[in-house]
Amino acid sequence: MSRIGKLPITVPAGVTVDIAPDNTVTVKGPKGTLTQTFVKSITIKKEDGVVTLERRSEEKRQKALHGLTRSLLNNMVQGVLNGFEKKLEINGVGYKAALDGTKLVLSLGYSHPLEVLAPEGITFEVPTPTTILVKGYDKQAVGQIAAQIREFRKPEPYLGKGVKYSDETIRRKEGKAGA
Repeated sequence: MSRIGKLPITVPAGVTVDIAPDNTVTVKGPKGTLTQTFVKSITIKKEDGVVTLERRSEEKRQKALHGLTRSLLNNMVQGVLNGFEKKLEINGVGYKAALDGTKLVLSLGYSHPLEVLAPEGITFEVPTPTTILVKGYDKQAVGQIAAQIREFRKPEPYLGKGVKYSDETIRRKEGKAGA
């Protein structure tokens, strides 16, 4: 039995969960609305403010999908209620970030500034020129945008210059002087 899949999801006040017959789940909350279609082999039931999931067979793939479906559904409920956030840090001389309306403008050592447009449901915050906060109610979209920003200038192991997640540690290497 999947330990994650069998855990019930409690639906907090202010959040509504609608389940269509084709396993399309719509979650509405104060932050926004998320809709996703899940596999039909996982049965999703809502009773008394609690969502439970059951699988139809004991196949290995069904067991994996059981836990995955529960995690995705829980992320949808938490996202429309509280939202998600990824924090990025910029290290390097002259590297900085700024906001231009809803656009994020990055100076990362290239000959031109890089601009990132905020998709629907995503907001950027720049508390300091070397810190970026990516916020939104869709966990997958927040992670994807943060990964795209990091991809512009990955942190390098010798000086640590680049864009990194705040909780990421960079394994540093010695230069040729350390040989």
